[in-house]
Amino acid sequence: MYNVLEYLENTAAKNPEKIAFADLEKEITYSGLLARSRRIGARLAREFDKNSPVPIFMEKGVDAISLFFGVIYAGCFYVMMDLKQPKARLEHILTTLETDTVVTDIANEGALHAMSFEGKILMFEDFDKEAGISEDEIDEILASVRKKHIDSDPLYGIFTSGSTGVPKGVVVSHRNLIDFMGTFTKTFDITAEDVIGNQAPWDFDVSIKDIFSGISTGATVQVIPKQYFSMPAKLIDFLCERKVTTIIWAVSAVCIISTLKGFDYRVPTSLKKVMFSGEVMPVKHLNIWKKYLPDATYVNLYGPTEITCNCAYHVIDEEYQDGDVIPIGEAFENERVFLLDEEDRPVLPGTNESENKPDDGAKSTLGEICVSGNCVSLGYYNNDEQTKKAFCQNPLNKKYREIIYRTGDLGYYDKQGRLCFASRKDFQIKHMGHRIELGEIENAMYKIPQMVRVCCLFENNRIIAFYKGEIQRAEIVTELKKWLPDFMVPNMLKQIDEFPLNKNGKIDRGVLKEMLSAKGSR
Repeated sequence: MYNVLEYLENTAAKNPEKIAFADLEKEITYSGLLARSRRIGARLAREFDKNSPVPIFMEKGVDAISLFFGVIYAGCFYVMMDLKQPKARLEHILTTLETDTVVTDIANEGALHAMSFEGKILMFEDFDKEAGISEDEIDEILASVRKKHIDSDPLYGIFTSGSTGVPKGVVVSHRNLIDFMGTFTKTFDITAEDVIGNQAPWDFDVSIKDIFSGISTGATVQVIPKQYFSMPAKLIDFLCERKVTTIIWAVSAVCIISTLKGFDYRVPTSLKKVMFSGEVMPVKHLNIWKKYLPDATYVNLYGPTEITCNCAYHVIDEEYQDGDVIPIGEAFENERVFLLDEEDRPVLPGTNESENKPDDGAKSTLGEICVSGNCVSLGYYNNDEQTKKAFCQNPLNKKYREIIYRTGDLGYYDKQGRLCFASRKDFQIKHMGHRIELGEIENAMYKIPQMVRVCCLFENNRIIAFYKGEIQRAEIVTELKKWLPDFMVPNMLKQIDEFPLNKNGKIDRGVLKEMLSAKGSR
C-alpha cells in the first residue's frame, strides 16, 4: 500500500452503506464519503499544487472529514487549525506554511474575518457542490494526481509547540501512517465491528488513531462534542446510546468521568477497549474505571506527534496501587525505542543509576527516550534548524544513515525490564544540589488516598504542587516524608477545585504558572 486513499476505497467497496463518521447533526456512509471526497479533491487540485499544505478552519465532524480526504485526493496535505487560538499563533502557522489561502465554511467564516485575515478564503460549500464538474473530469484529474504519488509524500501537518513555545509543524507522510496504522489496529483487534468514540481535537495527533483506525478497518467513528467533556451525564449517555466500543482518549478526558463520579449515573457497558495517552495515568482513576468496567482492555499508550502517534504500549494485565508507575511497555512492531544517557551511551535494563553498570535488577538509570523506524515523521515544516536538532543520526550507528527522533522525554527500565516514562527533560530540575524528576514527586503524592489530581511545577527555585483532594497541607507533608527525602517535599502546596486543561485535554501548566503570578503566591 502506497496511499492512505486505498483504505477508504477498499472499505467503501466492502461496506458501502456502513456509517463511516457521525456527529450530532450528520452522518456519512463509506460510499458517500468516497464520492464526496473525490468531488472535493478534483476541485481542490485546481487550486493547490501537489504536496502543498491546505489550512482548514472548521469544526471537527462529517464535513471536515470529507474535506480532509478531498485534500488527500488533491495530492496535498491537510493542516487543521483552531480559530480559538490566539491570532499571533495562527498568523505564525500560516507564515510557516507560506500560504495565504485557507479553506473554511459558512459557520466559521466570521471568525476568520474577525482575526483580520487578508488572504484568499475558499469556501467548503463551494467545493462540495454537485454542479460544475463531470464524473469523467473527476476521474481524469484524480488519475493524474495519483500517478505522481509516492508513499513519502506528506499526508497531514500538526503544529505542536513543544519546549520552544513556538509552533512547529510536524509533517507525517503516507508511509509513516500506513506503517503505524496496520500494526496498531492489529495489536488491539480493531475491526469493522467497533464503534470509536472520538474525543481529541482534529489538530491533535490522538485524533489520527480515531480517524484512520475507522477508515482502515471499516469501524464507525462517532464524533463526541467538546462540551460533553464538562457534562459527564451527557458524555456517558452519548457512549451508551451510540454503543461506543473503543475510546482512545487523553488521560485528562478519561479522568473527567472518574473525577466527577460519572459511573454513579450510568455505566457504558458497550466499552471493550479503553486506551489513553498524553500524560501519566493516575492509578487511582484507572482503578475506578476497572471497578465499573472490569472486562474492558486497558492500554497505556506512549509517543509524541513526531513519531506518528505512538511508539510504545502497555496492556494493563496486573493490579496497580496508588503511586505505582504504569509502564509504557514495549515498542510497536517495526519500531525501535531505546534510551540514551547524557553522553549518548545506551541505557540497558538493570543498570546502576550513577555508573550505568549492572545492579542486580534494580531500575535502570534515566535516559532520553529515542525512536527509530518508519514511524519517524518527515520533520518540521519549513524549519530546518529544529528538524536537525530533534531528527538526527543515531549516535550508536556509525555505519549507515539511521535517523532517530529524540523525544526530550526521560525514561527508565523497571525491575521487570519494562520501559517507564519518568518526566520531560524540561521537568528535570536541580534543587538544593539534587537532580529531581517532578514526576517522582507527583507519583508519591498519588499514594495519598485523598489525592484526586496532582501537578508539580518548579518556579523561582521552589517546588510547587497543585492538588485536588480533601486533605490538609500539614497531613500531605507528613505523608510525603514517608516516601521522599526532605529536599523533594514541595515547598508550596496549593489546593484547587479543578485543574485547567488545554485544548488537547492535558493539564495546562501555563495557566497554573499564571495563577501563581496573579495571586502573588508565597
